[in-house]
Amino acid sequence: MTFTIVGRCKRTGHRGVALATSSPAIGQRCSFVSHAGAVGMQAIAEPRLGVFALKLLEQGYSPRGVIAEVTASDDWPGKRQIGIVDADGRSAAFTGDANGPWAGHIHGENFVAMGNVVAGPEVVEAIAEAFHDDESAGLEARLMRAVEAGRDAGGETIGQTSAAILTFGEQIVPRCDLRVDVCDEPVKELRRIFDWFEPLLPYFEERNRNPFMPRFKDYFEQKGLVRDYGKPVPVTRGGSTKFPYRP
Repeated sequence: MTFTIVGRCKRTGHRGVALATSSPAIGQRCSFVSHAGAVGMQAIAEPRLGVFALKLLEQGYSPRGVIAEVTASDDWPGKRQIGIVDADGRSAAFTGDANGPWAGHIHGENFVAMGNVVAGPEVVEAIAEAFHDDESAGLEARLMRAVEAGRDAGGETIGQTSAAILTFGEQIVPRCDLRVDVCDEPVKELRRIFDWFEPLLPYFEERNRNPFMPRFKDYFEQKGLVRDYGKPVPVTRGGSTKFPYRP
């Protein structure tokens, strides 16, 4: 019920996952990324297995070795679909035999494209092709483009409800973590949010090290970029005498 791109940028070493599905809140339970690599787990996702897979990568297991360990420890491996790319660009993928049609994957250096209960193999083929279209682009832009290609090739035949993108760079916190949890057109909405946010990717990486960075609104202004921001709402309630403020 999901289509996913797991990818690594050979130029920067950044790694991440982007995906879309008919279920809500896909970013909560199917993407696992750290300094060691990226893991996408879907079909009947078991987040604990995703965490386990990432820990194995961090201990030096190869992607193929991780899949062997994860499927051996799972009571229901036929229900899973797993894609892994490690920090060196090695990849491996697994599609259990109890996945609903159509289900399958493509993988190679620095990427895994996979889908289950999607329109057909053309979905993962389109994902892989879009991911490689312009390798000079940032990883996040490539992941975003790949998910859009999967949707445009048919995606999940009953439609999508949620979409997400998660990437890591050199720091221990995500470089990009954007989610659309419930939406009629989640990939379109993720694109809108991503385009709004993309110029801030280097800004927040730098601000983590430099607290003297300008406010993000000033940063946008310095770059000549115009953005709409949240508006104040009318105050409809005050404080309570039951809980008086104490400094």
